Amino acid sequence: MPEIPPTLTWERAAPPEATGPGPWIEIAFGEGDAPETPVYIRETSDPENVVTTNRRKWDAFVLGVQAGEFDHFVEGVQETP
Repeated sequence: MPEIPPTLTWERAAPPEATGPGPWIEIAFGEGDAPETPVYIRETSDPENVVTTNRRKWDAFVLGVQAGEFDHFVEGVQETP
């Protein structure tokens, strides 16, 4: 497992009006925009457990989300008020 830089800036994936501890997913990007630049993902309820991927794979995932490739995972899931 790669070393997690202590200076990362974590971005929380939560609605702007969200309050409380979550749990929320947080994303941090390593330095640079190269395809192999690390991308770090964690959950606020377990911040020591960090999953690492790279910028190329992250960008492919984001494009897949935008294209609706993962919509079937949320079919029937109820949104909480």
